Amino acid sequence: MVKVLLTGGSGFIAAHTLDLLLERGFDVVTTVRSEDKGERILAAHPNTPKEKLSYVIVEDIAEDGAFDEAVKSDPPFDFVLHTASPFHHNVQDPVKDFFDPAIKGTTGILKAIKAYAPSVKRVVVTSSFAAIINPKSHEKVYSEKNWNPVTWEEGLDSSQTYRASKTFAEKAAWDFVEKEKPNFDLATINPPLVLGPVVHYLSSLDAINTSNARISGIVRGFDKESTPPTVTYLWVDVRDVALAHVRAIEVPEAGQRFFVTAGRYSNKDIVDIIRDAYPELEDRLPPKSDPSDLPPDAYGYDNSRSIEVLGLKYHTLRESVVDTVKTLLENGA
Repeated sequence: MVKVLLTGGSGFIAAHTLDLLLERGFDVVTTVRSEDKGERILAAHPNTPKEKLSYVIVEDIAEDGAFDEAVKSDPPFDFVLHTASPFHHNVQDPVKDFFDPAIKGTTGILKAIKAYAPSVKRVVVTSSFAAIINPKSHEKVYSEKNWNPVTWEEGLDSSQTYRASKTFAEKAAWDFVEKEKPNFDLATINPPLVLGPVVHYLSSLDAINTSNARISGIVRGFDKESTPPTVTYLWVDVRDVALAHVRAIEVPEAGQRFFVTAGRYSNKDIVDIIRDAYPELEDRLPPKSDPSDLPPDAYGYDNSRSIEVLGLKYHTLRESVVDTVKTLLENGA
């Protein structure tokens, strides 16, 4: 049986990826930061036997040797999906809060695999459109060939810290594979804003993943005065991102970078979909007359590699928003 190590198992993307891996017959060990998180994952899969799903605790992914024990396994691992990385807007110390966990977490697990898990054939790293976008001078069309030109110094500015952390971490991963020539090859998955159904063991709406927080805020009536600004004009459904991770270990030629996006959107589009699908929420929504802030000349995208190599068929924005709101309402929104 094919065995996979999935890091950061209680994260939004990882939780959907975990469900897909189990559906497709993989044996999964997931890393979590605490026993409580691990037990919650097991409780959410009560019919899965323990030889098919288990967890190991890695409290701090930025620590030296953090993954050394986690990558050791009997039977050994065939693949590693590394999704663990910080994404929030509470930046106190850019290096400690973001750069170290993102960069050291990524290089640390690659070092551990090379040293202790020679059976691993491929590592898939969750990167981001943040590592592709050039906010200072946008490309007309973004694709896998583009890299965010952010510098370390620029990344210390809190408005750039998250994007910088993803850029530096992904570059460090490709550099490692090129220089160290390990036993595995690498794939990276680079999504923009990730929307989609929240996982059923979400602890609370206040702890919701950062990208879904905008839909949660709209549904809960936090933006009644006006539609919040969109900021990034590309999006993708979490179920497609999860499938991209799984396909990246199923498809032999998938050892490469993948820009995974369903296309453009604006927050006005999201509000209009909610208004149409959930008319009972009308009194919580921003004014119907608010204009869209999606510029007519907004940057484009080329997602053809993800379609041709990984076989992705993307969810529509309507499908994603309707399903997301449904799960938010089930969780008390």
